[in-house]
Amino acid sequence: MPAKRGVRLGTLEDCARARRVVLAVPVLQIGPVASAIAPHVQAGATVFDVASVKLGPAAAMAAALPDHVRIIGTHPLFGPQSAKTGLTGLKVSICPVRGAGPKRVERIISFLRDTLHLDAFQSDADRHDRDMAMVQGLTHLIAKVLDEMEPLPRRQTTLSFDYLVNAMQLVRGDSDELFRAIERENPYSADVRQTFFRLIDDLRASLENGDKGK
Repeated sequence: MPAKRGVRLGTLEDCARARRVVLAVPVLQIGPVASAIAPHVQAGATVFDVASVKLGPAAAMAAALPDHVRIIGTHPLFGPQSAKTGLTGLKVSICPVRGAGPKRVERIISFLRDTLHLDAFQSDADRHDRDMAMVQGLTHLIAKVLDEMEPLPRRQTTLSFDYLVNAMQLVRGDSDELFRAIERENPYSADVRQTFFRLIDDLRASLENGDKGK
């Protein structure tokens, strides 16, 4: 594939020697890629990831990369469909892992806010994964179910139903690998799923038994 204008292709070693390295790879590849670049990353460099989960990638990068490398986890909370009309106002979570002090993190957040007009904010890997287990875990789960129920009504609908369909369409193009990473690699997703399924079963039992609720 030819390089786009302004982009220079390089070897893994060349890319690893940059001052800022972004690991834009699937979640399960972050550890192997971090190990591969570890001998080539220069002192004082910063390595970022953009994965949808943070605890696993943070631990993998910290274990693989030398101590002289700063590590910052990031998660752009949007995908290609959400960003079709621009980046303004879209959210990105910044989760420092190692070596990045408050001033450096604030400079990164300021750049994302002032230059890219993103809604950037600081979090941590544990808080991120707890929130994403519900935010992404439930969204993708419901979208998968709705997708299996096609064809859905398109004309005779309510606004609330249209919102559900729009949400499904935003994540419909996401890969199965991403879906499984969100559901399997986030340590909090299983509990959220179990709670969701239990409540669904309780509601179904109430409806089928004719109960009017408590």
